[in-house]
Amino acid sequence: MKQEVIKELSKADIIERLEEERKHLIRLKLNHTVSPLENPHNISADKKTIARLETELRSRIIAENNNK
Repeated sequence: MKQEVIKELSKADIIERLEEERKHLIRLKLNHTVSPLENPHNISADKKTIARLETELRSRIIAENNNK
């Protein structure tokens, strides 16, 4: 997921998407443990997406706190 797309999401959407991505990553890791994936790069791509979502969520929380 691109950073531009993430910035357009609302805070609730980011939280929801973050939960979905974490579940997806767990499934990918489990499947890779049982039998190797065709493209193991998907695991690192999911980790990067999760990091992007967490970063955007954290920056919004900090911005809210600074405005108060």
